[in-house]
Amino acid sequence: MESLRWVQHRCRRLLFPESGLSWYSPADSPPQKNRTTSGDSPAYKPAGKRRMVIARHGPYQDEYCSISKGYQGNRIRTTKYTILSFIPMNLFEQFHRIANLYFLFLVLLNWVPVVEAFQKEITMIPLVVVLGIIAFKDALEDFRRYRFDKVINNNITKVYCGKQRRYVDKCWKDVCVGDFVQLACNEIIPADMVLLQSSDPDGVCHIETANLDGETNLKQRQVVRGLAKQGSDVIPENFDSRIECESPNNDLNRFRGVLENPNKLRVGLCNDNLLLRSCTVRNTETIIGIVVYAGHETKAMKNNSGPRYKRSKLERRLNTDVLWSVVLLLVMCLTAAIGHGLWLSSLKNPAFIIPDGISPVLAGFYLFWTMIIVLQVLIPISLYVSIEIVKLGQIYFIQNDVDFHSGRLASGVQCRALNITEDLGQIQYVFSDKTGTLTENKMVFCRCSIAGVDYPHEDNARRLELYRDQDCDDDDDDDAGRPTTKVKSRSSLRSLSCRSLNCNHSSVSLHTLTGCEMEPDLQTEPLDGGAPRQTAFSSHMEKDVIPDPQLLHKLAQLPSPSLPLLYSTGDSSQEIPYIVDFFLAMALCNTVVVSSPGLLLPNLTLEVPRNPIRSLEDLKLLFPRFGVPRFAALSSPGGNGLQEAESPSNFTQRLLFRMKGSASSFALPKVDVGEGEDSPVRAPSPAQVELGALVSEAAEAEPWLEVESGGDGGPDQDEAEELMYEAESPDEAALVHAARAYRCTLRARTSEKLVVDLPGLGHLTVPLLHVLPFDSLRKRMSVVVRHPLTSQVVVYTKGADSAIMDLITTPKDDRQAADRLRHIRERTQLHLDDYARQGLRTLCIATKVLEEEDYAMWLKRHSYAETSIENREELLQASTSELETDLTLLGATGIVDQLQEQVPETIEALQAAGIRVWVLTGDKQETAISIACSCKLLRATDKLLTANCANKEACEVLLADLLKTVEDGRGAISGFTLVIDGWTLELVLRGGLEDSFLKLAGCCRAVICCRSTPLQKSQVVQLVRDKLGVVTLAVGDGANDVSMIQMADVGIGISGQEGMQAVMSSDFAISRFKHLRKLLLVHGHWCYTRLANMILYFFYKNVAYVNLLFWYQFFCGFSGSTMTNYWVLILFNLLFTSAPPLLYGILDKDVSADTLLQLPVLYQAGQDSLTYLPSTFWYTILDALYQSLACFFVPYFAYADSDISVFSLGTPINTSALLIILLHQVIESRTLTWMHGAVLLGSAFLYFVFILVFSSTCVTCNSPSNPLGIGVRHVSDPLFYCVCLLTTVLALLPRILYRSISNSICPPDLVKAAQMDRLNPDERKRSIQLWRASQLAALESQSGGGGPLLINAEDEAYRQGVGATGSAVS
Repeated sequence: MESLRWVQHRCRRLLFPESGLSWYSPADSPPQKNRTTSGDSPAYKPAGKRRMVIARHGPYQDEYCSISKGYQGNRIRTTKYTILSFIPMNLFEQFHRIANLYFLFLVLLNWVPVVEAFQKEITMIPLVVVLGIIAFKDALEDFRRYRFDKVINNNITKVYCGKQRRYVDKCWKDVCVGDFVQLACNEIIPADMVLLQSSDPDGVCHIETANLDGETNLKQRQVVRGLAKQGSDVIPENFDSRIECESPNNDLNRFRGVLENPNKLRVGLCNDNLLLRSCTVRNTETIIGIVVYAGHETKAMKNNSGPRYKRSKLERRLNTDVLWSVVLLLVMCLTAAIGHGLWLSSLKNPAFIIPDGISPVLAGFYLFWTMIIVLQVLIPISLYVSIEIVKLGQIYFIQNDVDFHSGRLASGVQCRALNITEDLGQIQYVFSDKTGTLTENKMVFCRCSIAGVDYPHEDNARRLELYRDQDCDDDDDDDAGRPTTKVKSRSSLRSLSCRSLNCNHSSVSLHTLTGCEMEPDLQTEPLDGGAPRQTAFSSHMEKDVIPDPQLLHKLAQLPSPSLPLLYSTGDSSQEIPYIVDFFLAMALCNTVVVSSPGLLLPNLTLEVPRNPIRSLEDLKLLFPRFGVPRFAALSSPGGNGLQEAESPSNFTQRLLFRMKGSASSFALPKVDVGEGEDSPVRAPSPAQVELGALVSEAAEAEPWLEVESGGDGGPDQDEAEELMYEAESPDEAALVHAARAYRCTLRARTSEKLVVDLPGLGHLTVPLLHVLPFDSLRKRMSVVVRHPLTSQVVVYTKGADSAIMDLITTPKDDRQAADRLRHIRERTQLHLDDYARQGLRTLCIATKVLEEEDYAMWLKRHSYAETSIENREELLQASTSELETDLTLLGATGIVDQLQEQVPETIEALQAAGIRVWVLTGDKQETAISIACSCKLLRATDKLLTANCANKEACEVLLADLLKTVEDGRGAISGFTLVIDGWTLELVLRGGLEDSFLKLAGCCRAVICCRSTPLQKSQVVQLVRDKLGVVTLAVGDGANDVSMIQMADVGIGISGQEGMQAVMSSDFAISRFKHLRKLLLVHGHWCYTRLANMILYFFYKNVAYVNLLFWYQFFCGFSGSTMTNYWVLILFNLLFTSAPPLLYGILDKDVSADTLLQLPVLYQAGQDSLTYLPSTFWYTILDALYQSLACFFVPYFAYADSDISVFSLGTPINTSALLIILLHQVIESRTLTWMHGAVLLGSAFLYFVFILVFSSTCVTCNSPSNPLGIGVRHVSDPLFYCVCLLTTVLALLPRILYRSISNSICPPDLVKAAQMDRLNPDERKRSIQLWRASQLAALESQSGGGGPLLINAEDEAYRQGVGATGSAVS
């Protein structure tokens, strides 16, 4: 029968592909409590700007047309230009650069006849070339955006059509606000929509936000309250409700609005009702939503900021030196103007000057502007373009470094900031998060304390030691590749339209959906490739918790009949209720989404027919009409879950198995018809009795239905089922897995209830009343449930001990109970401190029982807060804080988060490089100290300074005392480490104690800020950056690190298990903390050194060449004439000498990567800007002046007294200048490869070819002069070669001598390291060990607070060996 219906459905889908109908429509949901705000409740009128959304094809179409005029469509456009606007807009953007404006001014100035220096067209060539190159690059980038936009806008989705009265295929670009959109499993959400209907009978939709924030765990979204309980499909023509919501914004975690029904009932809308564009529908067959934001008004598009642009320290230094070049240019032009005026004044009616009536002063003024044109090359316009090209080359090599690729995450380095690569080589302070950055963020349950009793879980600790000793990642990878069948849909058993959710759909990446630039052919890829989607926080290390035998023994008492009596008496001396509530809190107080390999039945209810049913087929048709739990496992041990679930006989067998269990299994109360009763533990209703009788009759008719049942309702069969937990944080997953290890298993979750297993008690249905989510302000989360054993309203709260302990109270009227609870609190606090000293993350768990009257009053206030638009967060915060008071402490948990690999080595290397490492964490002080010891941030010989204060006065006194302690301990103590808590840090930041804090921190080798909030993290980074004027780097992996990452000069995001918020806010993204070592010490050093040397080289060659023209003015009456033709003058910097600096800036390598990693002290050259100091700049300018003097006067004196022309003198000068500039780069380069040789020889060859061709063919190219034949004659003249050779040697000889002498007598560290690279491996290793030993000896002889030190066993042994033999280390 079912097979026939499925065939009919498939035929209908083939004939009518746009019908969107499923072959099975689930029955109505059971009636539930209406939790909407009543009409006589106090109405809240939102203030401020908001929008109204009405159904496009609803009953108010006229009003829709007037309202929706100002709303944007769903078409996205990330391009900057159109065909018509490209030229004007691109030129407008480029002329925002001062350098381009300067050269535009020179072009216009050259068109003034009185100051004209060159031909008008020739002056335009440099500017046109530069503008053309940048415009071409911008056009290519914009064309890529256009192609990407076209692909996205033409994606297909199903939108309701009013004329055809059904859902039809439409492009994304045609979706409008107010449209009804229907989506299926694994489809991408095209716009921000409010969820109105879901195929899930509980109105739940699961989405994956990996395209938005990188998190792969599922998020649960809920149909608007009231709509899921109406029991009918949403019909767009009849949708007469109005949605009033806030205006479009970029807050991904907040949505405020109300849905107003025609009867004036207002239902609050929150983030749980909103489906965001770019997310993917998972585990849900079909959903329907109404679009509220479209196109660029969606939250995803409003968060698309593109690549980040910052100004580096080197760029700021460059701008200063450009201003000095301007000053130098003005001095040279002013000198020429004064000289020209004086020269004209000294002449008495010369015959070679035509009288024009211009005074010498005015002539000198005109010449000033003429010389600005002639000497324009002094300002390096091509330098800015060259810097952009070099940085792109550097980024290319960083991203393609194979050492940065993580096999586990299949990701390398992402460079999101395109213009601060050189800052990686100048970092002085590193601010690091702890969890997920230094640690794995794989939370593993380690131990717990319940009712003041510690359970050490020693076997579990030994298991963790085994995982630390071996690489467990291979096992995880093997499991990931194991072929399994996992069906994640929660739709009906009979629905075959979503039988396999690994369907042939495409998943579009984040870049595709938010407007980042990428190639269209990379935008879509198969979703899973047939493999099961991996679940976050679910490795074997995290899941396979070994229970504590003592606690397991106590849990065996749960089936005792006295358990309900213990709850009813409220005896606090009994430990069993504490244990039960503790494990219930671990299983319930979370937002974990449960999925299962078996398909799950919907929870449906219909009236029971009164006619007796005898046949199995009739019984099959009856099952969906009862409240059979949709959470029941449908796969048998050892069998294929999917095949078993599809078997009607197997399903009947399982249902009978549940119904025929023993009385102690609590299985009968789980058969749930309606919501009328408060407690799920109750006598079976008449409908349930009738269903049981029917099942018995069917069992008698069908003998194969008989199944032997255990005493607890068959938990062994349930254990065979593999449950998958989709947690939003690793802490939640760790607690749920730990509870499951004790057979307190979270079976399923809906918006209204949860199902848990307790050992001996079987399935318990727990009504879920409210979820009060975690936030960084409260540092806790709570759930409000109805207790499955007592039917009381209970609040379970978990959170940081600093947040929970202050909310614990003891009864005042019962002294014995107060003493008992006080003892539990004291013992738990001792256990918390012990856990923290072991480096464990601690959480406290507490509970509270609410009276029905108190709960009703709180619910009224909370409902009012939920339906508010403005100030909703403040009202909800007040309501939540009101509930989370007067708690009873249940216990605490200790969760271990092991260090990532090579974290201690990386921190040691960074400190040896002179980088101060600060750890900013929200963990407890003891936990932070323990982790600092593990990662070698805190050495055993360091003195620990602790700053914990309650007020400003005490803080001021303590900082002074600690500073005095540091000053007194210098010489006797190797180093100091400061530990400061969040409250004291707040006093420092707001109490005017920043200077004292920075002075103390500057004396310490490391600083640990614990219990710090995200805002405090960013404030600390800003304080250090601005007050000390240092280059800072912040590294983190979570959303709480975003503000810190954005505040630092360089932000590093780690693509870990907490999503991609940190990555998307960062300048660079890495997969592991250990990659920071090579990124800074190697690539950072190379990027800074290459770029600094290239900039200096640009200044050098421009000053050297421009001064040739300036020296010539002394011999031409300062007339602005030149000794070379205009074409050579323009093309010299633009063409002949442009390629070598680019290769120099991208490929030059002063020291090898291996040496830089072994000798981190070499990094300090970049920190101190030794490559590009002000003195280095002026030294380069003076060297350029000398070389220009040699280059001009050697040919001048060689050809003095001859009859050669002006251009004949200029040819050897230009040729000598080219050779000098190219060979100067050879001297400065540390790396010479065949590419360097090809580029250098190619530049010289291109110059000579141009000279020969130009002088052979050009007759009127340089009017009024004629350079015809000059180049050909010089090439055939031996004197020309002798002059060029002599000039080159004399010009470069001082630099060669200086480099030789300085590198021989007092070589810098970088030179010594480069010499080591030329040694054979054994000698190189010995030289590095000698270097380290000398550094160690020097640091040990220093007095004071702990300079950076890198010691390993090999170095220490070598140093002792050298000392024993009496060898001197130099």
